[in-house]
Order: sequence, then C-alpha cells, then structure tokens
Amino acid sequence: MQHVLVIGAGIIGLLTAYKLVGAGLRVTLVEGGEPGREASWAGGGIVSPLYPWRYPAAVQALALQAQDAYPALTAQLLQDSGVDPELHVTGLYWMDVEDEEQALAWAARFERTLERVPVDDVRRTIPALADRFQRALYMPGVANIRNPRLLKALRVALERLAHVEIHSQQPVQGFVQEGGRVVGVRTAAREYRADQVVLAAGAWSGELLATLGVQLPVQPVRGQMILFKCATDFLPSMVLAGRRYAIPRRDGHILVGSTLEYCGFDKSTTENALDSLRATAAELLPDLANAPVVGHWAGLRPGSPDGIPFIGELASHPGLWLNCGHFRNGLVLAPASCRLLADLMLGRAPSIDPTPYAPDQRLG
Repeated sequence: MQHVLVIGAGIIGLLTAYKLVGAGLRVTLVEGGEPGREASWAGGGIVSPLYPWRYPAAVQALALQAQDAYPALTAQLLQDSGVDPELHVTGLYWMDVEDEEQALAWAARFERTLERVPVDDVRRTIPALADRFQRALYMPGVANIRNPRLLKALRVALERLAHVEIHSQQPVQGFVQEGGRVVGVRTAAREYRADQVVLAAGAWSGELLATLGVQLPVQPVRGQMILFKCATDFLPSMVLAGRRYAIPRRDGHILVGSTLEYCGFDKSTTENALDSLRATAAELLPDLANAPVVGHWAGLRPGSPDGIPFIGELASHPGLWLNCGHFRNGLVLAPASCRLLADLMLGRAPSIDPTPYAPDQRLG
C-alpha cells in the first residue's frame, strides 16, 4: 500500500488525506499546531470567491467545480463522521457593483444564475439593509459553510478510517532526502517517512520550501473577522459591498469580515481592525451598530500571485507534491484542488487542466 505524508492539517491537508485514503492509500498527517485551527478555521466560509468574475480563469475553473461538489461532499462527511458541516444555501447579494455587465456576462458563459434585482426588493427581503445602496445583483445558489464544523467532520471521518495517522503539535523543521527524492520530513521529535510527500502547509509553505532552496511566492496575509449574535431571521442572505461581507449562520450568528494585512506571521487582533469591521457592519446593516461583538479573531491566509494555487509535483525534488497558495479561497477551492492533486498522484485523467497550477511552470 502506497504511503503518503501530508504536511498541514487545514482544509487542504485534511481533504487531500480524505481523498487519498478513499483511493486506497495510507496517509500520515503532520501538523505544526492543532488540526484545522489556522486559516481554514478563521475564514468566513462563503463557498464562492467574493467577486468570482474578477478572478483568473485558473481560479474560476477550480471554484466552479468545487461549488458543484460541496453538496455531495458535505452529505458524505455527515454520514462518515456524524458531524454536520452546515452547508447553508442563502444566496448572495452584491450591492452597488461597478462591473455589472462583466458579472452578468460571466454568469451567462458558465450558466450560473445571476440577476439584477431592484434594490427595493432586496430591502423587502432584508429589512435591516442600509438605505444607501442603489443597485443589486443576486445569485440564489451561493452557500456558506460552518468552516469549524467542516474541519471537525473531516478530522472525525479520518480518525474513523484505517490507514490514517494524525500527528499534532509537530512543526516540520525540514525535509528528508534520499536517493535524489524527498522521502519525509523532520520535526523536533522524530522523522516521518513515506513514498510521497504533500506540502499543504498554508501560509507556512513558502518557509518550508525555502529549506530546500526553492523560492515559493506564498506569504502570510492576516485577515480579521468579527462575530455578532442576532435573531435567526435578522439576515436571510449573505450581503457583500466593497471588500466586506456579512454572512448569516443558521443559529443567528452574523460574521463580518475581513481585513487584508501584510504583517508577517503576526496573528494578533487589533483595535483598528475591530473599529473598521464594526463600521463596515453598521454601513451594511445599521442595527449592528448597537449589537455586541461576541467574537473577534485573526487568521493567516496563504497569499500567492493572483490567488492561483500551486498544485502538482515539484520536478526539481521528486516525491514532493504541492497543494498550497490558495490565498483567500482555500475553503472555496478545496474540493476541486484536492481532487486535482489526487488525480495527478494516482495517475488518473484530471478533470481540470493541471497546467496553470503546475509548480514548475511558475517557479522558473
């Protein structure tokens, strides 16, 4: 049985492991902290890029396939783990979009339902919406997912399977090479070896590859979020204006995010961000001005050029595969990204052209 070592147990690492084990491989996951507690946990959980028509074709291809895959994936995870990831189809309103024609042309090209909606109709649906908006676009099929529960479902499902090991609190210090191949990693405690190694360490992927002399343009980008608790009918749909959004959970929690900060590996929260997010919340939904913030946290996204992830084997270091650099869309792209990596590792015909993601095409 082929043995694969996966570095990182966020959404990409966990789902990569889930797909490989499902294909009959043995998998060991090595995580520097606690599984599922970094960017995957900290994000909002919208199952769409914020403005999908503005992204490169490579991101769009993964996003569209992943969106279509999520209903079956979450149903399977509920069956395998007993944990409901809470895929919640609310639809998404974009307010005062400047490039409406581009958005509508994109939707027509990919056969996605996206429509102009009179703003008065939006206000009837969302009475709490601010009066300042003039135009709206609406996509009814967009969902959000309770990302901490998705991660828990994946971990529980993996723990119930044979041929899976998860090792927490084991920061990787370097790679083990033998016979011209990457065959494992070193931590302070021990070495882990396998037939193939997958790097899915999110914002830390660039630092780890640097130990091999490979310059991967993936860097940490901090994002801060706040959480309100409201009545369950306060916000029936997601709302996005500018670069900020409000996301309703089934239980009345409302997420508002997020910031985009280049400050290294600093994951602390700041008063400036809190004030900015509260102001954004009130601009979208004025009643939130007087609502208490029940949560405020930060995560580190794996920033990459154009948000296009690196997926595939590193030819300069045989045996080492990458699945990293998803920037703001790790959770959005995960089902398609991990499927593509599994296809490549297993020698299956990929359902998406792998060329735009191939590390060797992009690292020179």
